[in-house]
Amino acid sequence: MRVLSVVLSGGAGSRLWPASRQAFPKPFMKLGESTLLQQAVERGQACGTGDLMIVTNKDHVFLTKDVLGQMVDPPQTTLLLEPKGRNTGPAIALAALQCIRQYSGDTVMLVLSADHLVPDVEAFVASAQQAFRLATRGALVVFGINPTSPDTGFGYVEVAKVSREAQPVKRFVEKPDLETAQEYLATGRYYWNSGMFCFTADAIVAAFEKYAPELLAAARRTLDSAQEANGAMQFDLHSFGLQPDISIDYAVMEAADNVHVVPAKFGWSDVGSWPAVASAHTPDASGNTMPSDAVAIDTTGTHVQVDSHGPKLVATLGVHDLVIVDTPDALLVAHKSSAQKVKKIVDILKERKHEAVTLPAVVHRPWGTYAALKEEDSYKVKRITVKPGESLSLQFHHQRAEHWVVVQGRGIVQIGEVEHETLPGQYRYIPLREKHRLTNTGQEELVLIEVQCGDYLGEDDIVRLADTYGRA
Repeated sequence: MRVLSVVLSGGAGSRLWPASRQAFPKPFMKLGESTLLQQAVERGQACGTGDLMIVTNKDHVFLTKDVLGQMVDPPQTTLLLEPKGRNTGPAIALAALQCIRQYSGDTVMLVLSADHLVPDVEAFVASAQQAFRLATRGALVVFGINPTSPDTGFGYVEVAKVSREAQPVKRFVEKPDLETAQEYLATGRYYWNSGMFCFTADAIVAAFEKYAPELLAAARRTLDSAQEANGAMQFDLHSFGLQPDISIDYAVMEAADNVHVVPAKFGWSDVGSWPAVASAHTPDASGNTMPSDAVAIDTTGTHVQVDSHGPKLVATLGVHDLVIVDTPDALLVAHKSSAQKVKKIVDILKERKHEAVTLPAVVHRPWGTYAALKEEDSYKVKRITVKPGESLSLQFHHQRAEHWVVVQGRGIVQIGEVEHETLPGQYRYIPLREKHRLTNTGQEELVLIEVQCGDYLGEDDIVRLADTYGRA
């Protein structure tokens, strides 16, 4: 039996702003020692899946490759790169069709989300093995979570009676209001829908053919027009956009008559809010989850998370049940009871076209990262890192000159037609409108301090002349 992990890595995670941004969404957040995406990949590996397929946005391909590159034993991976978000229905249809092309129709697909937290991997494996057995018999399997509260943020799965054994699903229901959710819990017939599934590629394609034939036809056209290179499938924007924006639940699961639920025997969280993040940490005697060097006086039930360019001490005094998230460019202070409303902040920032919605304080690029350390009207100071062997594009600026100092590593700085080997402590000046490029020629990360001077310092004042990553 071949088992393929299919990891769906999408969504902005707006309820986890300001740590999660459109350009750096929740799957790439660290929870513990590794990112949620890495944990999902390792969860599949623990189940014995030999290969991996990740469905993600094309703009996140280098972030995804960074995560895989940091793993000790990364699996053989195929990337399906979406040009825009299109929900789980098209994502799973494309993955199933590609699975049949690349492997076989009887391959068992273990569909996981890249932003879930499952601390007990051994228990997850036991549940997955049960799902595999059902999938090989033609069932469409959903992992059900025993509800602990009348949560309105999840869809629900109805069965004859909640138990520890797998059983047929009577129906799927969408996210209910509070009164309905309370009724569901009282009956003892409902699980939370985890959004994790298991089936053979043939079985799910047959279900699409029966219940969502237009979606399947659109997915086939999208796959037929895709470009493949270096283990990644790039989809044409036009054909991809013709696929309906619909979840797998609406498209197939609600209508199918061969759906079974495997009850989760493992702890699970969709890490959908800051209180959920806090619950993933070990609290102190006062119920606080915060950095070890924080000072907390008369403080209880409070979560503090700090992501700063340098050391930052946090002190709290006389506060209770708060979430405090500090990033270099944004600060969130919220009561835990209002944490689900963080998305309203993001909506307001979107209306203002504020870049804090899209870009994180440390912006990731294929070649490395950059972060603005200081900015005023006529200058900006940035910290730039470049991975070994990588280089920035050959470019120039219309409205700013730049001053570069390498502080770690070694590289080649091209200014005009001349290349300068540059070592730590050495300085280079980039005049206005002069073409330039930075390449890391060393074996370690190169770190550069850049000072921009000019009347306009926006990121769009870049004219690329040549680029390794196809952006020129």
